[in-house]
Amino acid sequence: MNKAIETFRSNIQRVRHLGGVNKALLSLTTSALDTSDILRAQIVLSLSALDQYIHEITVIGMVEIFSGARAPTDAFLKYRVSMEFVRDSSLLQDSKALFESEVRERHSFLSFQHPDKVADAIRLFSDVQLWKEVAIKLSISAADVKTHLRLIVDRRNKIAHEADIDPSYPGARWPISEHDVDKAINFIESVCEAVHSITT
Repeated sequence: MNKAIETFRSNIQRVRHLGGVNKALLSLTTSALDTSDILRAQIVLSLSALDQYIHEITVIGMVEIFSGARAPTDAFLKYRVSMEFVRDSSLLQDSKALFESEVRERHSFLSFQHPDKVADAIRLFSDVQLWKEVAIKLSISAADVKTHLRLIVDRRNKIAHEADIDPSYPGARWPISEHDVDKAINFIESVCEAVHSITT
């Protein structure tokens, strides 16, 4: 799972570089140029980095179970696969790659950003009490971890699906600040690092 966390760290670094681009533009231009969409992109991309990480560790963990390298979880044992996979795997000696492909295909349309969805994914390969353990690592309550992540996901959804427009002021976008974005990125990073240390 080390490759997955390294990819996450690289993705988060790219998100932080966008913040540097924003600062550089602000120092070179007047306030007439609105660079706030760079900040919005940082929110979307930081959650994308988390989503991609959860996708990867879930596939890795499930393949480890399938291969006998990890004990199965109840969620894994109830996982549904296609009849195509059942047919094809019965014809092959080594069906590990086929199983990985099956999981990737089935998860390709899923999003692992919301706390409940993240926990559902982790349960497919680990029995850890995710948010309780993450909360201990972050020295805050599990409820606070989930609430904070939900708020970031809600803001990401406003940006991605509603153009971040405030409906009470048609045409005006919700305000966004570098400070708020930095806090969100730092939080996502700390959550992901905690998940990694708990599940590997």
